[in-house]
Amino acid sequence: MGKKHYSIGLWNMKTLFHCSLVMFLVGGLATLVFYRNNNQVAENGNDVKVTLITKTTTTPANENENMNTDTNRIVSDLQRRLKIPPPSLSLTDTCDLFSGRWVHDNKSHYPLYKEDECPYLNADLACLTYGRKDSKYQQWRWQPHGCDFPRFDGKAIVERLKGKRLLFVGDSVNRNQWDSMMCMLHSSIPGKKKLNMGGLNHTLYSFRSIDYNISIDYYWAPMLVESNGDDPSNHRLDHRTIRINSIEKHARHWVDADILVFNTYLWWRLPIIKFLKSPGSLLGGPNQVYDEVNNVRAYKKVLEIWSKWVHSHIDPAKTKMFFMGLTATHSRASDWGGKKQGTCYKETEPVMDDQFWESGTDPKMLQILEASLSKLKAKGVNVQLMNITQLTQCRKDAHPTVHKKIWHPLTDAQKRNPERTSDCTHWCLPGVPDIWNELLLAHIFPVTETATLYKQR
Repeated sequence: MGKKHYSIGLWNMKTLFHCSLVMFLVGGLATLVFYRNNNQVAENGNDVKVTLITKTTTTPANENENMNTDTNRIVSDLQRRLKIPPPSLSLTDTCDLFSGRWVHDNKSHYPLYKEDECPYLNADLACLTYGRKDSKYQQWRWQPHGCDFPRFDGKAIVERLKGKRLLFVGDSVNRNQWDSMMCMLHSSIPGKKKLNMGGLNHTLYSFRSIDYNISIDYYWAPMLVESNGDDPSNHRLDHRTIRINSIEKHARHWVDADILVFNTYLWWRLPIIKFLKSPGSLLGGPNQVYDEVNNVRAYKKVLEIWSKWVHSHIDPAKTKMFFMGLTATHSRASDWGGKKQGTCYKETEPVMDDQFWESGTDPKMLQILEASLSKLKAKGVNVQLMNITQLTQCRKDAHPTVHKKIWHPLTDAQKRNPERTSDCTHWCLPGVPDIWNELLLAHIFPVTETATLYKQR
């Protein structure tokens, strides 16, 4: 009996040992499979993070890159649906919003407003009102490579702007952007609103919401420092004279802004800039003593003066600062294969090559601007470059040309040659500057700060 019981016990122990061994092997195999699958997911997730943070400068050229881009979009859609933003990172930290392409989209939310519904629109920019027949230029969407930016939500932006002053400083292209911002926001601002176009000898234009205490202002200073162009309606176009160290005359009106948006470029394209030497001389007056300076060198010098002022007068902890990049002027149709003496006149389609560069934009100027902002950042002052230069290059179709209010009667020669009298510098509204403002607002109010306010595309 003892042996019998011992045999049964031994068999049971052997059976138990074999069963345990089989279960161990099966469990180990399952664990290995699970680990491999999760490791692949983790690797894919890491790939997505690297791809999102890497700044793309060209459109994907092969199938693998297209697959990566598709993956990025899927992950981005999932994040939006789950409302889980990347930890401690905003969209502007993980995506280059200025690298992309133009996509025609007549089913999207563009235009953001209608021309005839904006009571503040400058007549120089109201292209449909003054005879333009096509409106396709209003329907192009800017699509960054591999990511997206928030859809404009005027009511959300107005809530974030309560009690703040947003100030654009610079030339008429910055005024073009100011007009755009007013038209984008005015219908979302409740209560009483006021527009003042005559402040500080007509250099300050102010749009105010009385109930919300919001100011959206523009200050005319085309060369930032004191110049012979300081009168916005009466200035010389054939030469540029500046008082190089005189920035305080203008800048003392900027210091109380909560958000500052600068630009200066178009007025520096003449090859020679005159630096006034006599402190008491009138700008544009007779018997002036001046030095003639190469425009590139002069541009660099003025940005140095401006940088010193920003560093000593603006607290970056209280004021957000931005500098708009260079904008294209499509005055030579030969740049995009058009006729030799042509301009942007009658152009109705963009250039579809997203690497196109028109001959009127000087890349050396952009390099100087980037270097100036980098030096400021090294000193602890962050002025964000809004690098809209490339995205404006392609939009030869979006200028007023002759479709604007004519303030002075045209000569017979001008009537015979509309190509040469066309405005290929400014932009029709609604249009391209609305995109600049969408990108600007994405940087002023990052997605992680306004996740519950923004409506995603």
